[in-house]
Amino acid sequence: MAENRKNENNNKADAVKEVLSFLLYIAIVLILTYLVIHFVGQRTEVSGSSMENTLSNGDNLIVDKISYRFREPERFDIIVFPYKYEKKTYYIKRIIGLPGETVQIDPEGKIYINGEVLEESYGREVIARNKLGLAEREITLGADEYFVLGDNRNASSDSRDPSVANIKREDIIGRAWLRIWPFHKIGFIRHQ
Repeated sequence: MAENRKNENNNKADAVKEVLSFLLYIAIVLILTYLVIHFVGQRTEVSGSSMENTLSNGDNLIVDKISYRFREPERFDIIVFPYKYEKKTYYIKRIIGLPGETVQIDPEGKIYINGEVLEESYGREVIARNKLGLAEREITLGADEYFVLGDNRNASSDSRDPSVANIKREDIIGRAWLRIWPFHKIGFIRHQ
């Protein structure tokens, strides 16, 4: 009988150890998940067609939040930033103009950086005259500002729109890094 009680006590102790071990495991997983989401990367979903043909409505991406801690954003990087007029709304666009540069779009839809035509192949079509927006006049970017455009230039709300305008460095959450959905399009996002 004493041996049965001893076995019962051992079984209870083992069960308590198992439960505590499981709870510790769950706590560690939750802490690591929190750290990764807040400091390393996060999942985001593309909503709309402003980045067609590079990104499509419904694409799920991993946003790299750590690389800009070690280097500055570069021209043609695809970045994620908050829309300043709606909470929990984020935009995803391509960097066209860098800090200190001047940007202008002429009536034929050509993009000029510091007076030179920008050589790029990301724009889906020529920018329409009624879509020049703020860039119809020369824009000089501040020391911490970026000019962004969607790849689907005539269907994008971007730095040409006063509600978006130039993006401050501190507002950049990260860069689109990896497409994880749909499965047939899984892969790293082309920036350059």
